[in-house]
Amino acid sequence: MVYNTLMNFWQRIKAEKGMILALSPMDGVSDYPFRSISKKYGQMDLVFTEFANVEGVCLSKSTQILNHFDFDQAQRPLIAQIFGKTPKYFKQVAVLLCEMGVDGIDINMGCPAPTVSSHGSGAGLIRTPDLAREIIQSVQDGVREWGEGLLLENCPDISSQTITALRDKKKFFALTEADRQKLPTVSVKTRIGIAQDEVENWLPNLTQMNLAAISLHGRTLKQSYSGLSNWEVIAKAAAIVKQNSPNTIFLGNGDVFDYEQAKQKVTDHGVDGVLIGRASFGRPFVFLPQDKRTEFLKAHNLFAIALEHAKLYEETYGQKERYSFLPMRKHLAWYTKGVEQAALIRSELVRSNSAAEVEEILKKHQLI
Repeated sequence: MVYNTLMNFWQRIKAEKGMILALSPMDGVSDYPFRSISKKYGQMDLVFTEFANVEGVCLSKSTQILNHFDFDQAQRPLIAQIFGKTPKYFKQVAVLLCEMGVDGIDINMGCPAPTVSSHGSGAGLIRTPDLAREIIQSVQDGVREWGEGLLLENCPDISSQTITALRDKKKFFALTEADRQKLPTVSVKTRIGIAQDEVENWLPNLTQMNLAAISLHGRTLKQSYSGLSNWEVIAKAAAIVKQNSPNTIFLGNGDVFDYEQAKQKVTDHGVDGVLIGRASFGRPFVFLPQDKRTEFLKAHNLFAIALEHAKLYEETYGQKERYSFLPMRKHLAWYTKGVEQAALIRSELVRSNSAAEVEEILKKHQLI
């Protein structure tokens, strides 16, 4: 297949495969180890990081927030997601992410958490379309100016400690120096509205901003994650995006559980691809077609993968400030779904404090 050299990675994947299948960004879930395991065994087209707060990156005295952006070459194309409400901080974090070498920068305009949306960030930005457009422009300006030679040291709110931490990360994850000729794309993930369908009024604010991609979760802010994702509204939104901004890739999100459902959504609703989130918990194989899922389950012990995940978590974060094994426990619980004596095994795994303890529990139950 011959590609237009001006195509971005979103467009190339769509041209090659006919649809894009991506791992959705999920706060508190899609950290580096989870993405590594998911990409290794699920082989999805794209992965997003957890979102990080731009105000936190620019104002916090701790550099721990940068852990959200951890990635390695195997996770490419890697899209870093950010949220907040202050345009000048968005611009500076965009420069930081360019320097880190991410493939895309995604602006979260869909998080329904009250701690985010009630402060005007995440899905709260649907209420303030002028600010939403200003934020997008700020990110695009940061990317463009970095490409023209802007240095991270010239960003007034990025501390020297943050710059040092960023350089250490690039070394730890063996990331090559970022190429100023290869600028990251800018995209947005959002929702269908605040309390009802608002796509006809809301989406034109995004389509006028020349975004590489828009991802739409088919629930309102008020719904959060309750009820069903409204794919009829997503289909209407897809038509709006294609009419107003034909080069923008449009992805749907919500209540998709495997490859076949994703493919059907593309056929039935006019989207260019689908994000899968919660269905992937403890199940990286959901991104594979049915025949490959069958092969995967014959060839792999899912609990051996769970142990691999736990070991990678320790290797990645074990020496970091305020390390805790606690965030790993929920992942271990998800791997037990559907197995015999799941409740008993889960109760032991969620009390584990190390990969060694996880291995001991799994061996005791003859799972590995």
